[in-house]
This record gives sequence, C-alpha cells and structure tokens, in this order.
Amino acid sequence: MSGPKRVRAAVSVATVWTSPESPRPMDEPALRHPAAITEWLGAMTVKDKLDLYGANRIQTQMLYGTGAVIAEESGDWVKVLIPEQSTRKEGAGYPGWVPKCQLMEASAEANADRWAEVAAPRALLTFRSLQAEIELSFLTRLPVIEETNDGVVVDTPHGAGFLPKEQVWVAVRPASSGMEEEHAGKRLVRQGMRFIGLPYLWGGMSSFGYDCSGFAYSMHKSQGILIPRDASDQAVQGQRVERDRLEPGDLLFFAYEEGKGRVHHVGIYAGDNRMLHSPDSEGCIELVDLDGYKLAKEHCISRRYW
Repeated sequence: MSGPKRVRAAVSVATVWTSPESPRPMDEPALRHPAAITEWLGAMTVKDKLDLYGANRIQTQMLYGTGAVIAEESGDWVKVLIPEQSTRKEGAGYPGWVPKCQLMEASAEANADRWAEVAAPRALLTFRSLQAEIELSFLTRLPVIEETNDGVVVDTPHGAGFLPKEQVWVAVRPASSGMEEEHAGKRLVRQGMRFIGLPYLWGGMSSFGYDCSGFAYSMHKSQGILIPRDASDQAVQGQRVERDRLEPGDLLFFAYEEGKGRVHHVGIYAGDNRMLHSPDSEGCIELVDLDGYKLAKEHCISRRYW
C-alpha cells in the first residue's frame, strides 16, 4: 500500500460536517461543486444559524486547495482528517465529513518553493483554460507556478489558475513591508480589524464567516503561526499571560461557571482593555471594551502564541 489517500478541497470553502446526515435541505448550496457559500449564508435566519451549533451539524471548514487525508468513505461522502487543523479529537488532524464532489485527489507533491496566499478579504481566481472563476477566501494558499507583471499563476485542484498581484502575498511577506517594527501580535490584530462587521458562522474558517476560535486561528495563521483549531485546545497551549501583562494579539478565554467550567469562547486582546472577537450566531466580528463585557466574569486564562 502507498499510504493514506490524500485529497485537496476543490471548492472555495468546503464545509466539514459532523456526519453525512448533518446537513438540512437548506444547506444544499453549501454541498455543491462549486459551493454557493454566499447564497447559503444569505438564506439563513439567525435561528437557522443557531441550529448549526445546537444540532452539532458542522465541525470546521477547509479553504480551496487545503490538503486532507481520507479516513473513510460512505456513498457520496468522505470522512477526512485535516492535518493543518490540530485537535485533541484526532492526532492526525481535524475530523469530519465532506461531500465527495468537493474534493479532488492530490497530485504528486507540488513544487512548494513559493506560495501565493490571498491577502485581500476575497480574491477572484480565474482559469485561462476554462470559462470559470472562483471567489476565494482570505488566507487561501496555493503553490506558485510563475509570476507575471500583473499577478501569479498558481497550481490548483483544477489546473493552472490566475490571481491578481494586488490580492496576494507571494511566499513570506517581505520584511521591507514596514511591519518589522511591530510584533506579530499587533500585526494579527491589524488583520483582524479588517473583518469587523463580518457575521459569525458556527464552524466558520473563512472570510465568508468565522466562529470565535476559527477567527483566532486564522488571524494567527496570517502571521505564519499555526495554533490549535478549537478554543478548548487553544486554552491549554501557548504561553500563559497574566492580566496585567496582556499585549495585543494575546488570546482571552472564557469558561462557564464564572471561569471554572468548560471553555466556550475566545477573543483576541486588542490593547487598551479592548477585545476583538467573533461573538455568536446573532452577532458580527466586533471590538468591545472588556469593562462591562457580558462575559467578563467568565474570563479564565490568557495565552500567547506569537
């Protein structure tokens, strides 16, 4: 045997479900190829969004081109493990089910000397050989085939595609960008500020909608820092930081029973006693003052990963 079969997400955002039975009829747009994420989100009421959590329907999401390993197959569905999303649930990567049509077999290891990462909130990927385009999320990452005057040609699950130069970073962001005078914590807060007003999505890992830990995960990833996927795992790793030592970019965790129970929320400390976070299915990413914040008594620990 040659080892586990590897696949890549072949839609802009592949939602990873708890089981093949988890999606409701209204979730059909999110199950297509191509996935109609904007249509799906736009049709849901707050009650519909709350049900994604209440009925434990969604586990996480994968951005276009993200690699995964097949753990099991059942009809039109595949159970995957996502190595870049670490979790105590499964050592090999975050587990969940994805429609088979949203995955493509990963080809031989691509030349990954250079990568193009979407730097804009969204970017339009076009294909020279196809009459098609895909709207990609912030942080979608694809191997570079070549750079041109106006953009980059990237390797995708559908073949060579093109991304405009102004919408991507190539490889590591250059030190000459002026960011070197700020630590990574301040930079990830600055990235997060761009998404204020974006509606919350349970299980969300894209700039179409983040949940609280997905937002923290993604803003760290924007600085090349991989942290665990879930708040409960994020809260037990990294460096512990006392309240009077907080700096922008540190993570604040909140637990039931006034901080003594299970961790259920995470936000990013933004400086000046403020927190940037994706609150809940009724809200949007926001900047709040910690004095008077409704969960203030539930703050249990703070961690630093940068």
